[in-house]
Amino acid sequence: MALPLTVNCVVSAKPVSVKRSNQLAAQRVSSGNRFSQLKGKKNLTQALNLRSSFVAHKSRTASRVLTNKVTMSAGGQKRVIISGAPASGKGTQCEKIVEELGLAHISAGDLLRAEVKAGTEAGKKAEGYMKAGELVPDEVVITMVKNRLAEDDAQTKGWLLDGYPRSGSQAEALKEAGIEADVFLLLEVPDEILIERVVGRRLDPETGKIYHMTYFPPPEEVKDRLIQRSDDNEEAAKNRLATHARNVNAVLSYYEDRIVRIDGNRSKDEVFADIMKAI
Repeated sequence: MALPLTVNCVVSAKPVSVKRSNQLAAQRVSSGNRFSQLKGKKNLTQALNLRSSFVAHKSRTASRVLTNKVTMSAGGQKRVIISGAPASGKGTQCEKIVEELGLAHISAGDLLRAEVKAGTEAGKKAEGYMKAGELVPDEVVITMVKNRLAEDDAQTKGWLLDGYPRSGSQAEALKEAGIEADVFLLLEVPDEILIERVVGRRLDPETGKIYHMTYFPPPEEVKDRLIQRSDDNEEAAKNRLATHARNVNAVLSYYEDRIVRIDGNRSKDEVFADIMKAI
């Protein structure tokens, strides 16, 4: 019996010409017919040998198809940038995105805070800017971000870049480094809500978890050890919002064909649902 013509659509490492495809199809049909003829003559040994050869050929073909699919999947990692003013909900949504998609979460703020905590030269340079709510100079940040994006988990799982780039020059630096995103998520929240969110935030120094005294109250057992980060006061919050407003349009100009604007002044589940549609 002739094999279905769909066998001719196998994707292999090398392209197959139409002529070669027709030759292969003819060989397969011929093999099937020869098998039927041999069975009719009861020449069982020769028939079984031919059938074994044919089955092995199909197995090798299936292996090539599977290998091709794995290769294609490995090259399809998602590359996402999430942006928004301070306290727009990026951290909460990043947790949910990472849990859902398994992307490597890369936060420029976390990288900087780790450098400050470690007392490195880069951390010392960054600390004053962070306390004042100003942007840390590009040369301090870009190297850390590029190095993190080059690590194995970001390369194999895909990545979620959180809160970076924050200026046109940072966006240009990423472009020059060949770092491109598939989608740019922009969380939008009114300024008065953002300030309220900032001043109510508290950090658990033992776990790194962020709580909010109104919107996400901490458990009683951890409340006493919570601290307010030095840049989570009203004055710094207003400065950071002003800085964000001055720089955001320059950043957006680099990603205008990939921007998805999300209303961040809703429940976290509603925001997340829109994010997943965008991704």
